[in-house]
Amino acid sequence: MSNFTRVLSRSVFSLALLVSLGLTGAFAQTTVSGTVIDADTQETLVGVNILVKGKVIGTISDLDGNFTLNVNQDPPFTLIFSMVGYTSQEVEITGGMSNLNISLAESTILGQEVVVSASRVEESVLQSPVSIEKMDIIAIRDAPNASFYDALNNMKGVEMSTQSLTFKSFNTRGFNANGNVRTVQLIDGMDNQAPGLNFAVGNIVGISELDLESVELLPGASSALYGPNAINGILLMNSKNPFQYQGLSASVKTGIMNEGSRQNAATGFYNFAARYAKAINDKVAFKVNVEYLTADDWEANDFRDQSLLNGSTIEGGTRENNPGYNGVNVYGDENAVDLNALVPAIPAGTFVSRTGYDERDVADYGTTSLKLNAALHWRINDRVEAIFQGNYGTGTTVYTGADRYSIANFNLGQYKAELRGANWYLRAYTTQERSGDSYAVGIAAQGINEAWKPSLDRNNLAGSWYPQYAQTYAGALQAGLSPEQAHQQARSVADAGRFMPGTPEFRQALADVTSRPIPGNQEGVGARFVDKTNLYHVEGSYNFSDQIKFAEFIVGANYRVYQLNSEGTLFALDENGDEFSIMEYGGYAQGSKKLFNDKFKLTASVRYDKNENFAGQWSPRVSGVFTTGNHNFRASYQTGFRIPTTQDQYIDLFTPQARLLGGLPLFRDRYNFGSNPVYSLATVQQFGAGVFTSAQDPAIQQAAQDEAIRILLAQGVTPTPELIRPLATALVPVFAANANQGLLQEFELTEFQPERVKSFEIGYKSLLGQRLLVDAYAYFNRFENFIGGQVLVQDRNPQPGNPASDLGLNLLSANTRTVYSLPTNRSEVIQSWGWALGLDYKLAKGYTLGGNVSYNTLSNLEELAETGFQPSFNTPEYRYVLNFANREVIDNLGFAVSYRWQGEFVWQSSFVGPSVSSQQLSVMPAFGTFDAQVSYKLKSIKSILKLGASNLFGNGYRQAWGNPTVGTMYFVSLTFDEFLN
Repeated sequence: MSNFTRVLSRSVFSLALLVSLGLTGAFAQTTVSGTVIDADTQETLVGVNILVKGKVIGTISDLDGNFTLNVNQDPPFTLIFSMVGYTSQEVEITGGMSNLNISLAESTILGQEVVVSASRVEESVLQSPVSIEKMDIIAIRDAPNASFYDALNNMKGVEMSTQSLTFKSFNTRGFNANGNVRTVQLIDGMDNQAPGLNFAVGNIVGISELDLESVELLPGASSALYGPNAINGILLMNSKNPFQYQGLSASVKTGIMNEGSRQNAATGFYNFAARYAKAINDKVAFKVNVEYLTADDWEANDFRDQSLLNGSTIEGGTRENNPGYNGVNVYGDENAVDLNALVPAIPAGTFVSRTGYDERDVADYGTTSLKLNAALHWRINDRVEAIFQGNYGTGTTVYTGADRYSIANFNLGQYKAELRGANWYLRAYTTQERSGDSYAVGIAAQGINEAWKPSLDRNNLAGSWYPQYAQTYAGALQAGLSPEQAHQQARSVADAGRFMPGTPEFRQALADVTSRPIPGNQEGVGARFVDKTNLYHVEGSYNFSDQIKFAEFIVGANYRVYQLNSEGTLFALDENGDEFSIMEYGGYAQGSKKLFNDKFKLTASVRYDKNENFAGQWSPRVSGVFTTGNHNFRASYQTGFRIPTTQDQYIDLFTPQARLLGGLPLFRDRYNFGSNPVYSLATVQQFGAGVFTSAQDPAIQQAAQDEAIRILLAQGVTPTPELIRPLATALVPVFAANANQGLLQEFELTEFQPERVKSFEIGYKSLLGQRLLVDAYAYFNRFENFIGGQVLVQDRNPQPGNPASDLGLNLLSANTRTVYSLPTNRSEVIQSWGWALGLDYKLAKGYTLGGNVSYNTLSNLEELAETGFQPSFNTPEYRYVLNFANREVIDNLGFAVSYRWQGEFVWQSSFVGPSVSSQQLSVMPAFGTFDAQVSYKLKSIKSILKLGASNLFGNGYRQAWGNPTVGTMYFVSLTFDEFLN
């Protein structure tokens, strides 16, 4: 336990003791007891939550449906009886009561959920001031998916990016990404991000499904109440309180993962979970959770060429027909070298890359996930509850960033101390991230190649791969072989002794390179990255409902610190050799008032946040809901912002594609951007194309030949064809570059700022005829200071007086240039808009039919395209979901089916090859999936048996460029719950 955690726990314990001593008085004790039954079947209900209204004290009905509650308060007071799937009931207690008989009616009306996240106060989901989606315990249990996290994809307007079986990133309303930093995921109020990455690692170290009570999703800008980075939405997951959900529950789930292009098409997966909760008395309760999953992961096996060199296309490029091949999920082949730079007799533009390794040979596909949780709840008195909670998760998965990363033995711990009343809370927690044995797959493959033969060793050219290839190729051409035959011979010679996947030599080289931290040392390339970053966070909120009656007011504040620690592998060091810490703080206030006979609710809030590296940010929000009958009309204006992530600020990491840099000014000084200018990749590509075209111009070739003759004559040498030809060949690029100098424009870097969005939304939600639930919205977003990746190119070793340096030719070769990728703010205003419609209809005999459709688009796409900017919207225009279900077709038997479809779209990210991205060839095809489940309740053993399949018809699909192909999951689960009704 860290010193922060120890101090925090002692402080909260002391505060709890003071609260207990200060607020506990001599109250007369009132005892209430009785039985809770199902109004329809007359069977007793177990696990019903019984809570004193306005307090934290309560109990549950036992295994016989009976309850006894002692309340330190004189009557009258109100008890709330609630249970998921039943309509809540309030009962006024006027004196001590025994043998109270409470009947709860099963909820048969849609739209009865109560939500908290939209306004930080309880309210009907129908009257929420902004769009909101919710899954309760029953919806989670009945979802036709292998996990609740997969079921998020069926929510209205939600997109997913599947990077592995256990690592999926959710997104709403555009700008989807792997490791999405535009959305926030909270578990019991704790930000579940890995603080060194600034995004949640799916649910690999999240919450166990057995302990999950509800999921609430707010799509769109949510910064006004939830602070930085909730610019595209926020996901709140709440676990089960051990006072309210007691007893033993356990789940066993297994099945088959099948996808035809995997090395082993069909493999098993295994999942076990257990939960135990117990209220020792009315004051103290605890719970413990464990969940473990193991499987062979989905495989990323897209072998299309993304080099686009030598005229090959994304559809036709292969290692056989393109010597400069760069496969999407092939690594070690990213850098193509022009052989002309090694042997001038070889025509310029003869690009060659090394032979790479498939991802499945380099990445760790042995996916595991272990989640542990324990919590102690102490009801200090009727008004205050203290919570001490620890969540720990560890696992192995694969994630897509600028490289593919094998996240091996990664672990994350979150430890919280909290005081909570009916209308306030004070919470403090820390997140401790440890990267374990994680490594960059692309760098690992590059390191294996370098281990058996260096690419280019100036001290040993004869033993280097590229010189061997170039000399063999030139000799083969001179011997009369065709270019295709010459390339085959050259690769065969250069690849002699190559470590083959699966051999002891390959395994040892992989172990060596992944044991060395990035960028490596004198022993060789290093692929392992270290991340031991910690997050410390304190926040509180108070609702003035007891003090202010004419309106509802809430205030809150938070303070957090990121303590970066990558041992120099990810983040930059300061002048003292230490990594940086980042401090943030913020606060908000919200007021709401019902007007016009309570038909209209006006809510306004404002928030201020400050990060030490950036100017402060104000985030106002105004919303109104007009209710007439069952119709609820809403409108809102929201703002959101995204503070650049820890990596956007301080990363300094070499990858096969580029060196990743933070956007802060210190990097511009450190890499001499002022004295050694940088150029955008687009500019360099245009310049290179111009040089290549001019080099074919007879006038340029003649000028080079004339200059060669002049040079020879000036040296007193008689010009002969044998002397003129190589010298003229070397001079052609110089003349061609000189003719295209107007295409080279230096890139001007501006001040790095937080990204902002202004969002306007209108919506309608209604329950028509007690059977049809309608939920519709339309929104318009305006993004300013949009943060996007900018690829810059710099001369690696500028030499004034050298034509290759002075004219920019060094920018065209991987051997003489440095490529950087860093975040910058765009000057363009980015506008997006969309809409969504959800319909759910309750048919006769318990059948439900529903679905949703959503539309998202960039409204000024053509304008952005003209500037050459790629906004990485990464979102299909249309997607829809259709659902059909019945929780009880016949006694104890239920089913659910779901079909989901989304259209094609262009994926843009730092993982996509620059040429492919610039030509928008990284298209993700449209696809549809069909999911189904059948469940049977085994009441005699208090269990539910569930059989199902995701993507039942087995059409493999990818959700992002470079990500794995997702196939079919057949699963069967048996879940036991001691309190199952």
